[in-house]
Amino acid sequence: MRHRLMAVCGCAVLLATSACGGGEDDGGPREVTAGVIAIVDVAPIYLGKEQGFFEKRGIDLKLEIGSGGAAAVPGVVSGNFEFAFGNVTSLLVARDENLPLKVIANGVNSNGKEGGDFSAVVVPEDSPVKGPEDLEGKTVSANNLKNIGDTTVRNSVREAGGDPAAVDFVEMGLPEMSPALDKGQIDAAWVVEPFVSIALKDGHREIASNYAEFDKSLTVATYFTSEQMLAEEPELMEDIAAALEESMAYADENPDEVRRIIGSYTEIEPALIDDMRLPRFQPEVDRDSVQKVADLARKDGLLEKAADVDELYR
Repeated sequence: MRHRLMAVCGCAVLLATSACGGGEDDGGPREVTAGVIAIVDVAPIYLGKEQGFFEKRGIDLKLEIGSGGAAAVPGVVSGNFEFAFGNVTSLLVARDENLPLKVIANGVNSNGKEGGDFSAVVVPEDSPVKGPEDLEGKTVSANNLKNIGDTTVRNSVREAGGDPAAVDFVEMGLPEMSPALDKGQIDAAWVVEPFVSIALKDGHREIASNYAEFDKSLTVATYFTSEQMLAEEPELMEDIAAALEESMAYADENPDEVRRIIGSYTEIEPALIDDMRLPRFQPEVDRDSVQKVADLARKDGLLEKAADVDELYR
């Protein structure tokens, strides 16, 4: 899997010269495509687009929904996206594979509330699994493997006294997880909002708050681009970063607006949106928490070498 990703993305770099770039400054708006996921985490970028934070900087922003950060990496490297949203573990793994990616802005943070965070590990109500230590020998779903999810779930297992290497992670779409629990196809699911609320509404039980247990202000994901894009379009990337930071601050200060905008890019029932647990949207990356993720990813064998986390930032 590692070598296939490198081969695909390596070839994509050779093709990226004509595909990249935000367009020459001809007086018109610069068309920019961003890869995102249909989850609560990306509410700020939708709010920022609606509030005109990108438009006032001459950016015509298009948002393309995908499955997760790992899937967004090839899109950024190939130039299909000028930038994208992705979890920090996927970015660290990509950098470990020598893919030329750089963080341009923070994306989302844990709210720090154990039992009330926007990320959780859930099991069926009648499951014998009572805590993360009981996940040894069990099958746990994640939307992407080598992800912030399986990294932090392993940490919860380890901290509870279990063996994280004995957990079997399988890749599955977030909307499929609660039904899969009902059918006994998996033993546990790692979910983020709105799928935490959906799972709880379906009668499932939370056994771990993997983000909050890892770090109370964990930077879970960021917005990232390629080194080539930064070199070719430095002013555009500065404008995008500034618009994203403004969007993050606006979202963090206006939780009601976050709940409202979620209904525009998901198909969640309004009543469910009202009950959803919201993350924090800090304008700045919590770099200490990213270093902790890097150290754990190395310990769990996701990285072949110790990460130079400072190299991840623009």
